[in-house]
Amino acid sequence: MAHELYTRTNQKIYFAGLALEAWKRAEEGQAMNVPALVQAEREAALFHLYGAVLGLCHEVAGYYRLPQAGAPRVELLLSPAVLEATPTPELAELLELVQQPETWLAQLLAAHAALFQPPRAPKTAKVDPALPLIQSVSLDEEAPPVARETLEEWRQQLKQLVLRFRESLSEC
Repeated sequence: MAHELYTRTNQKIYFAGLALEAWKRAEEGQAMNVPALVQAEREAALFHLYGAVLGLCHEVAGYYRLPQAGAPRVELLLSPAVLEATPTPELAELLELVQQPETWLAQLLAAHAALFQPPRAPKTAKVDPALPLIQSVSLDEEAPPVARETLEEWRQQLKQLVLRFRESLSEC
């Protein structure tokens, strides 16, 4: 593999695609461990998508020769302090996407961060024995895991962003 920054980004996007394909095959299969296979491929796809975002950040930081070019986490590059110290249009756009929770990039980073949270027991409503006819309902249900289609959509949006950034970063 060449030692160019873009190769890592390309590799991670490709690996995320492989994980998504394996996930689809696992869902279609008849194995007894389908839920485990699906969870493993979901986590692999999230891991590689995060790595692709980090690779893109490394490409941008390397192009502008930023001192943070070797940062090991996306969050270390996409911060207001880094942008203030060395303003770049690409990092500004990425930071804006991260700061808006409804965007694909903010959701991707949140889903990746959730992988590192310990498992939690489901919340159960306290039952009052004096009121047996009233049913308690919890409104803060656990969010369902990210769907395969959503991860594929994030992957496509990341690919488009990478291509657009590379066009603007190339020297004529």
